[in-house]
Amino acid sequence: MTQAINRSESTRFYALDALRVIAFGVLILYHIGMYYVLEWGWHIKSEQPQAWLQDVMILTNQWRMSLLFLISSMVLTVLLTRVEPKPLLFLKRAGELITQRTQRLMIPLLFGMFVIVAPQVYIEWTVNGVIDTTFTQFYLEYINPNTQWLAERHSDIGLLTWNHLWFLPYLWVYSLLLILLFPIMAQLAKLQIGIISFSFASSTAMVAIWLMLRNTYPTTHDLLNDWYSHAKYCLVMVVGAVIILQPKLWEALERTRYVSAVVALCMYSLIIADRHDVFGPVGDWLTEFWWFRVMVGYIVVLNHWAWLAAILGFGKRYLNKPMGWVKYLNGGVLPYYMMHQTLIVVAAYSLHSIGFPVGIQFVLILLFTLVGCALTYELAKRNMVTRLLFGLKGKSQETNRDTDTTITPSSASVYSKTAIKAPTKASY
Repeated sequence: MTQAINRSESTRFYALDALRVIAFGVLILYHIGMYYVLEWGWHIKSEQPQAWLQDVMILTNQWRMSLLFLISSMVLTVLLTRVEPKPLLFLKRAGELITQRTQRLMIPLLFGMFVIVAPQVYIEWTVNGVIDTTFTQFYLEYINPNTQWLAERHSDIGLLTWNHLWFLPYLWVYSLLLILLFPIMAQLAKLQIGIISFSFASSTAMVAIWLMLRNTYPTTHDLLNDWYSHAKYCLVMVVGAVIILQPKLWEALERTRYVSAVVALCMYSLIIADRHDVFGPVGDWLTEFWWFRVMVGYIVVLNHWAWLAAILGFGKRYLNKPMGWVKYLNGGVLPYYMMHQTLIVVAAYSLHSIGFPVGIQFVLILLFTLVGCALTYELAKRNMVTRLLFGLKGKSQETNRDTDTTITPSSASVYSKTAIKAPTKASY
């Protein structure tokens, strides 16, 4: 197992804090875009759909969730590298991490499903003509696991759903796996790997996942049958852990950040060109020629990895410093995440009949969402119960870095230590 890191040699990876805040900011904009973008299904849709948004949103939908899993993995690995290599001490700390992760992820998930997501579902079904009833009547059926209402829309737990909160149970499962497998990963990390070999190995593994699982197991976000997503995001989590265990890799990503950005832009351009039939009708080639499927797989995967590599590289170069706005927002990332989509849906539903131009309507929805998220965070952090419901640290933990196991890296530190050996067209 990797040796414990000497705390006297501490250097904070502030870039992780900043990147995570930015990633969730992108997510808010993306979900507002989903309300307007032409032809892409969402909970409710604007009566003024925008076709041009498709190309813009494809820029981020390849990597936006992967970035969140990547950063979460890096932060958790930081916490694991603080543990002494003695097996009993590691087991004790692993148990603490699992307990705290469960509290910080699963309690907000349950609260979100029962309270925060309900208005989304009510508005969606009302707008689409599925129901015509009061919110109270709907809610009593929504939380009743034995309801006979709308049987065709039931899951294994009735009408209850997690909608955008799917990230929380997925992260919980992946975090448990990372914690349990960390001793093995730490030993394997002693085998030093260069950036070229690392990039080739991770890209080839992702291409294999794309070729074998994407069509067989399309994304569902239901946790139990979402094997393409599981394979994809688990690989991302492994990559994040390896980057922390082998710090030279992140240094290499910083040095090659412009190369990564150029590759990302080139792959994105090829994808957009194909969407606009620049290359002609090549769809049949995907079924007829294996080499063409592999080539397309590498284009899609390089677009995915190159953006992540560029973001990490530029983040380390320009964001690895303390910033007041990052410190504040990073503490509220989980409340912002939990509330943002419900606020977007409520705002869009309230404004749709007024007839504002798209630009003004977009700004109003964005302002309503940001103000609502900010108020939620300010209210949530004021007492112990709401802190628990929104996944915030207790006040006694805020000054104790060793107890921070959240998915936010607000108090996680990475220490330098050489001892570490460390399908629609929208769904490319």
